[in-house]
Amino acid sequence: MTYVRTPDPNPGWLSEHALEEVRGQVPMLYVEAVPVRTDAGGTVTEVGLLLRASATGEMTRTVVAGRVRHGELVRDALMRHLEKDLGPSALPQVPASTVPFAVTEYFPWPGVTTFSDTRQHAVALGYVVPVAGECDPRQDALELTWLSPADAAGVADELEGGRGRMLRQALASVGCLP
Repeated sequence: MTYVRTPDPNPGWLSEHALEEVRGQVPMLYVEAVPVRTDAGGTVTEVGLLLRASATGEMTRTVVAGRVRHGELVRDALMRHLEKDLGPSALPQVPASTVPFAVTEYFPWPGVTTFSDTRQHAVALGYVVPVAGECDPRQDALELTWLSPADAAGVADELEGGRGRMLRQALASVGCLP
């Protein structure tokens, strides 16, 4: 999948050209986060899905996602991507344990798994992250829509690259898959 991207002011450890070369040779490590709102008892009441425009201009729903940089802790990568996509006032509550609810492999060619990413072979660690503050999508995210868990499951098939399946796994991991 390809997105229209706002240049990252801190692109990290590889230039775009070097990143493209490495993506062709080595699986990339990513974090994916499903932002949620919870009630006082910790039950998920809302699920946040981002709206983005693809390189072809197609509007797609997705979750917070991004690379883990060389030498970066998974927890720090989660926080960086949550802040980048949801804004600095989102107040995400990163889980105490960085054990993911799912490990997903994306392949650039069809048929290996139900997950695909035309750019690369990637391995993604999936997390459900409660968000307590105000979200103001930034970078290439156009908006964040809060849906009930049932409504989020209902639009899961709209997420590209197989992420709808990952979203259902996220909902199941917190006991709210309808």
